[in-house]
Amino acid sequence: MAQNDDIQNIPMARAINLGLRQALLDNEKVILMGEDIGTLGGVFRITEGLHAEFGDKRVLDTPLAESGIIGTAIGLAMRGYRPVCEIQFDGFIFPGFDQITSQLAKLTNRYLGSQTFPVVIRVPYGGHIGAVEHHQESPEAYFAHSAGLRLVSPSTPNDGYWMIQEAIASNDPVMFFEPKSRYWPKGEVDFRVPVAGLHTSLVARTGTDVTVVGHGAMVSVLMQAAALAEEEGTSIEVIDLRTLSPLDYDPILESVRKTGRLVVAQEAPENASVGSQIAATIGERAFYSLEAPVLRVSGYDAPFPPAKLESQYLPDADRVLEAVDRVLSY
Repeated sequence: MAQNDDIQNIPMARAINLGLRQALLDNEKVILMGEDIGTLGGVFRITEGLHAEFGDKRVLDTPLAESGIIGTAIGLAMRGYRPVCEIQFDGFIFPGFDQITSQLAKLTNRYLGSQTFPVVIRVPYGGHIGAVEHHQESPEAYFAHSAGLRLVSPSTPNDGYWMIQEAIASNDPVMFFEPKSRYWPKGEVDFRVPVAGLHTSLVARTGTDVTVVGHGAMVSVLMQAAALAEEEGTSIEVIDLRTLSPLDYDPILESVRKTGRLVVAQEAPENASVGSQIAATIGERAFYSLEAPVLRVSGYDAPFPPAKLESQYLPDADRVLEAVDRVLSY
């Protein structure tokens, strides 16, 4: 698809593909690497066509070895390259966990900032695709806990296009969590200018009664819940986090000071999660604005179930609205 028009209606998968292509065009030091990302174009075809255009020195098929992929990327970053690694599925990232948290996250600090490590790790994550074990997990909290890593997660094609380029341009390592259930729905992409910076939360829908926040695929669930609530006379403000570390609290705080109520939603389990951190922080920083306790809606504190049971595990609009009703009852 040629980018002849300033605005196009395309899926997130295509938007990220175009963002990667633009990054490859802009900087010859950008290298893509991962399992089957070359001629196949990756499991989700995110890199489709890029190997043919840029060749096997810029788009590299790697062995099936996540630790080796991350370790090689660290070495390339030290030599001035900007490697972009693809992890095929969320659950496959753990063989590379040691390289990410023990090395990549700490090296800039170890070098006192004299050496940068501009590594991007793309992680398709989350449920709603009916996949098997290790293919539908939400491991973002592990990495949000690791100082030295930046974490972002687009929820729209427009953010997918711009945020992947901004992540690649960052001199810090960035974990780029891609909600794979949002790969295919189309959305408007404006190729002229991004709507916000990489580490900025945004108000996706204005409201007055309750604030709900989420990231990735949960944003579409929250928008659905807000539309249903409006039919019953409840006004919900939806905030798309976009960034998980560093987390931009200002839009959340501003919204909570207006509504007095907050619901945090995520696909990941509740215990020691991003949602837990947001609930605690808002409780500390906006205590006197709150009219009710901060409530959380999440996946259950259990391993992700078989595909036929995923709808029982993942939060949907009904569970979000139940929390909204509860927070309004105080």
